[in-house]
Amino acid sequence: MEGARPSEPRYVLIAAPHTSNWDFPFMLLYAAAFDIKVTWMGKHSLFAWPLGWFMRKMGGMPVYRHKNGNLVASMVETFGTVDNLALMVPTEGTRDRTEYWKSGFYHIAREANVPIVPSYLDFSQKRGGFGPALMVSADVVADMQYFRDFYQGMAGKFPANSGPIRLKEEDTAQEALVPLANGQSTPQRHTPCSASPP
Repeated sequence: MEGARPSEPRYVLIAAPHTSNWDFPFMLLYAAAFDIKVTWMGKHSLFAWPLGWFMRKMGGMPVYRHKNGNLVASMVETFGTVDNLALMVPTEGTRDRTEYWKSGFYHIAREANVPIVPSYLDFSQKRGGFGPALMVSADVVADMQYFRDFYQGMAGKFPANSGPIRLKEEDTAQEALVPLANGQSTPQRHTPCSASPP
């Protein structure tokens, strides 16, 4: 185990890389070892009988992908009504390779004005833990660069299933950037809320 228990009382927790069914039980074990009670979101089929009650007891919250239009707003509202919440959001949304991360975690954190805490399971080094929290800004490219730097060199159980750390929103943001030749500056690198990542 590496890193320290996040000091923030409310935050969005992301777990990566996600390439195997083993990621979920390992993540729950790490959370328990750090005395963190996580609330996690999973596809609704995981909460069907007979294990639905157990999944909820373990902090699970079912997500209906075909009815997720108000998911971000609902989570933002939840953050506004509680003093302590570690909301674990699946950034990749699948164990298979995908070209983009799901952006729900980013929008929830930004709109709820809470930090994002990166957690990791690095099978290549047999290590896992939690990194420094980051308060996101209006610059999605710079924000995501922080996570690309943090997860650099870490590998899931099946590395071939890992895709790039990128949001679709970055494509639009990059297209809107004015070239340096026109006097614009590059996005600024963010400073995390606490100590440096491992």
